[in-house]
Order: sequence, then C-alpha cells, then structure tokens
Amino acid sequence: MAPFGLLFSGLLKKSLSLFSDASSLIRVVNVIPAVKSFTTSAGAPPKRPLNGYMRFVKQQQPLVVREYPDVKAVDVIRKIAHQWRTLTADQKQPFQQLSVVAREQFKVDMQRYQSQLTPAQAAALKQERRRRLAKRKAIRRKRELNSLGKPKRPRSSFNIFMAEHFEESKGTTTQGKMKMLREDWTKLSTSQQQVYVTDSLCSAGLRAAGGG
Repeated sequence: MAPFGLLFSGLLKKSLSLFSDASSLIRVVNVIPAVKSFTTSAGAPPKRPLNGYMRFVKQQQPLVVREYPDVKAVDVIRKIAHQWRTLTADQKQPFQQLSVVAREQFKVDMQRYQSQLTPAQAAALKQERRRRLAKRKAIRRKRELNSLGKPKRPRSSFNIFMAEHFEESKGTTTQGKMKMLREDWTKLSTSQQQVYVTDSLCSAGLRAAGGG
C-alpha cells in the first residue's frame, strides 16, 4: 500500500484538477481538507470519521455562508446538498476516497484504543454501545408507531390527581412534591379516588373515539 502522504498528495492534485474543470458549477477553494489523524486521548475513544458528503458540507459551508450571509442555516445545508447532487461521480470521488482512507485509520486507532483498556473498561464500553443501540431502536420504534397514528396512552387517575394538585403540593423539589402527592393519594377515600378514576376512563374513551 502506498504511503499515506503520497496517497493524500495524489488525491489533492486530482481533486484540484477536477474542480478547476467544474468551476462553472461551484466555487471551491482549498478543495480537500487535511485528513485528521485520530489520536487516542486518555479515556476517550477516537471519533468516527466523516463520510464523503459530510466532508463536502464541512468544506462548502463557510463558502456558502459568506456568499449568502442572510440565509438560514437549514437553507445553507439545502444549497450544499443541491451542489452535491449536481456533482459527477468523478467530482465526488476525492471526498469519498478520503473518507475511505480515514475509516481505515479509524480502525487502526480504535484497535489501539481497545488494546489499552482494562477488562472492566472494555466491559463498560460494550455496555455503553448496547445502551446507545437500544436507545436508537426505541426512538425508531416510537417514530414508527407515531407514523401509524397509534394513540398515546391515556392519563391514569393518579396522573390526573397529580396534575391538579402539583403546584399546591408541599415540597421544594419535583421529587419531594411527587412523594407528598403519592402519600395524599393513598389517604383519599375510595369515593374520592373514584372521581379521578372516572375522569381517566372518560379520557380513554375520548381518545378511542378520536375526540381527544
């Protein structure tokens, strides 16, 4: 495999040549930013490298902002996304190739980082990955359910009671107020609780009928 410096130099020359031919399409200066060498700092794993498109965004963003200073950030990204879509495969290739090189470097740095971990640290890192994966799955699942129009769960009788009396409840913190409200709820008679139970059932009925 060619040395990294020679590979980067070749990509830079190729990129400059490609974009000089496409100057009528977009104005680009300093086409290829230097690939950051990921180093392992104490307690911190190496960061994942940007893909080809995000490298292009990072490069173009200050140029577009300078050209359109009054445009909102979201519209700046839209303009850059449009620029990316109009590039040919050859014009995208330098960005994508640098992303490939950076990913290979990331793998090396990650292996070095993991080799320095103690068994306890490695187990903690694995657990953190599982937690993040579970969180992403939960978010995706929630979005899927929302897209299907699944109604939200109706409030329970205690939730209704808590909402009505939260402000006047004793306690200086949220946890303190909730603790006092639970105690107050248990002190209510069955007939007093039934008022809130009825409200909860009515709320559930309205949701089922599509009226609330």
